[in-house]
Amino acid sequence: MTNVLELTDLHLLLPRHARLMGIDLGTKTIGLATSDIERRFATPLETIRRIKFGKDVDTLLALAKKHQIFAFVMGLPLNMDGSSGPRVQATRAFVRALEPLTQIKFVYWDERLSTAAVTRSLIEQDASRAKRAEVVDRMAAAYILQGALDRLARLVQDQYDLTVN
Repeated sequence: MTNVLELTDLHLLLPRHARLMGIDLGTKTIGLATSDIERRFATPLETIRRIKFGKDVDTLLALAKKHQIFAFVMGLPLNMDGSSGPRVQATRAFVRALEPLTQIKFVYWDERLSTAAVTRSLIEQDASRAKRAEVVDRMAAAYILQGALDRLARLVQDQYDLTVN
């Protein structure tokens, strides 16, 4: 059985106060963000400098354990036309390699333009180039995670509306 789910399926499995972790997987870094226990807000956590798969995964899983993560929300870097390119293939390969090492669930979330949106926001805040480079990956992870959290909130509301009506 796979631990890779659709967000709508994850929604049905989520324990009440389960945290999620957003992941922006890059070639040199991995940006991380966590949700609060109510799953309303995504908060940038940290950026892992990629060394090699084993060390990267050890760091990621240690942080997941520390923050009691139920599921990873993996940013899926689709092309603008929605097609899959080399970065999507690399992300899916990373998940395939990580999946047997943990019981944590995975969902993919379309991350098109997440880094661009975060960078634009940082520029508007007059963040220096050095400061942007330092925080952009974990902020992109928070942007990805917030999108998934907002969708989960709509799923909960839709479920409530069906039971009330």
